[in-house]
Amino acid sequence: MTPILELESARLLLRQWRDEDLAEFATLCADPQVMRYFPAPLSRLESAALIGRVRGHFAEYGFGLWALERKDTGAFIGMTGLLNVGFDADFTPAVEIGWRLARRHWGLGFASEAAWTSLRCGFALLGLKEVVSFTSHDNLASQKVMQSIGMQADPAGDFEHPKLPVGHPLRPHVLYRINRAQWQATLRG
Repeated sequence: MTPILELESARLLLRQWRDEDLAEFATLCADPQVMRYFPAPLSRLESAALIGRVRGHFAEYGFGLWALERKDTGAFIGMTGLLNVGFDADFTPAVEIGWRLARRHWGLGFASEAAWTSLRCGFALLGLKEVVSFTSHDNLASQKVMQSIGMQADPAGDFEHPKLPVGHPLRPHVLYRINRAQWQATLRG
């Protein structure tokens, strides 16, 4: 499949990663507030490795986590996109939607706007039947984004994240889902 290299929303450009994105991305991933629902902040090297994995996902599957750029300023603000879930669970195989934005861009609707654009790509361009999202039980901000793009909580699918040790406070995760019919209903509604 030819990779989908770029998407646009009203205020954002979802684009391929550039080498110069690393500095801002590493700063974002080192911020303890941004990373509070992840096991730990990332070093610059870990952030670079994550960009490498994202690029590899694009090369293999034609989609992934796009770098986010504000159209008005050209500023890099984070990432949003779709990727194959990288662990085994009752709901896998599946494609998940995810996002991570620099703190100074929180509260402006960018996460929801970029996530909606990614969902549109998943259903209209990639022909996906369903997209999932999940986060730590305590991450209410991300759950609010999931709800704002029409995803529905699936309490029966809530799970313990297998990549975190038993007893870790972030291990309990909530699962959200949206299928093509639900997404189409949000377009009409």
